[in-house]
Amino acid sequence: MSRMFGTDGVRGIANEELTPEIAYNLGRAGAYVLSKGSHKPRILVGTDTRISKDMLENALVAGILSVGAEAVCVGVIPTPAIAYLTRKYKLDAGVVISASHNPVEYNGIKFFNSQGYKLSDELEDKIQGIIENEFKDVPSPTSGSVGRKVTEDSALEEYIEFAKSTIDCNLKGMRIALDCANGASYKSAVRSFRELGAEVVVINNDPDGININDCCGSTHPEELMEYVVKKKCDLGLAFDGDADRCLAVDEKGNLIDGDFIMAVCGKDLKDKRKLNENVVVTTVMSNMGLFIALDKENINTVKTKVGDRYVLEEMLKQGYKLGGEQSGHIIFLDYNTTGDGLVTGLQISSVVKNSQKTLSELAAIMKKLPQVLANATVPNDKKNIYNEDDEIISEIKKIEEKLDGCGRVLIRPSGTEPLVRVMLEGENQVELDELAHSLARLIEQKANR
Repeated sequence: MSRMFGTDGVRGIANEELTPEIAYNLGRAGAYVLSKGSHKPRILVGTDTRISKDMLENALVAGILSVGAEAVCVGVIPTPAIAYLTRKYKLDAGVVISASHNPVEYNGIKFFNSQGYKLSDELEDKIQGIIENEFKDVPSPTSGSVGRKVTEDSALEEYIEFAKSTIDCNLKGMRIALDCANGASYKSAVRSFRELGAEVVVINNDPDGININDCCGSTHPEELMEYVVKKKCDLGLAFDGDADRCLAVDEKGNLIDGDFIMAVCGKDLKDKRKLNENVVVTTVMSNMGLFIALDKENINTVKTKVGDRYVLEEMLKQGYKLGGEQSGHIIFLDYNTTGDGLVTGLQISSVVKNSQKTLSELAAIMKKLPQVLANATVPNDKKNIYNEDDEIISEIKKIEEKLDGCGRVLIRPSGTEPLVRVMLEGENQVELDELAHSLARLIEQKANR
């Protein structure tokens, strides 16, 4: 059996790749592994807004209850709220049913341990091993010992209060536009900003189970970019389906991605002497403009592989406070143990308020180098072809020589989809576009032969 867990939990097309049977098995094995030794284990369960959540939640909860554990269900809630509340409630584990920024047909199951951190590869492998061994030695209690499902109605309220407490000012006098991606932030984001005194205007906060991430949110911020200008807002914030990501839009309608957010917040934290060792942790996908900007501010950068789990690993190892990805997955380790879109949005809004500058002025700290991303659709077992095929390797070398130290080529397989991502960075957008798409075509042709 191939590895069930990808870079961000178990994910696939709901009812086809991610079936109720798999959800049940994950609930049963996960509850057993994550709560071993606990008298009556308790596990937090939340979801995003997609239609398949009910089917998968019922199956997952059945699995949890079948080993005698208690499922504490909190309904639709951002992924980072599960990380936070698992710690706050002192539970054995947390699970969220979400496929994050993916389209509606996908869903996923992601576990957090009792400390609110995503699981290590070892623990994930342990869960998979139990499923593969057909639950050998896993108890099936009967009578009064089976598990119970309870509902925690105050969970969302407690998460909102926590998020608001991460900034040191109110937001009175600010007009802020929110794009909730018809996802998990549709209540928490709107309420948090309104309760802090901001005038809030909102788009895409009417989830119907099917419209999550549908041409909206952080993966499609174009509508928000127009809306901010039309409504004369100070800034806009776009979340993804499970609200662990946040991108911003300045008052002129320019997109302020995760790199800009890290530059602005990194400088702010350094000025407040809250940036441990003056380090920001990024992935190799961050724009070269970010490294240049932070260098000018005497802020050091540490680069990791792509994936917020690798950013977090590095932050925990060295005690760094700020890290993240261009996609808007930003970790403020003083506040939460995972990327938190709401906390990110509040942090950037508070910097704008306290500095009395516009977001466009603050973002001018960084100049973005042109970057082009092209996807090659490849079978899952051919995702490493760019390291193995001589013609592809030679083409990559040629492109690197052409960019001549003023850019770079970065290729990586997607952890969640049958894609290889080709990223080129440099000074000439038109040339980059041509080179990236021709390389992606070559990879696709070779992989699909």
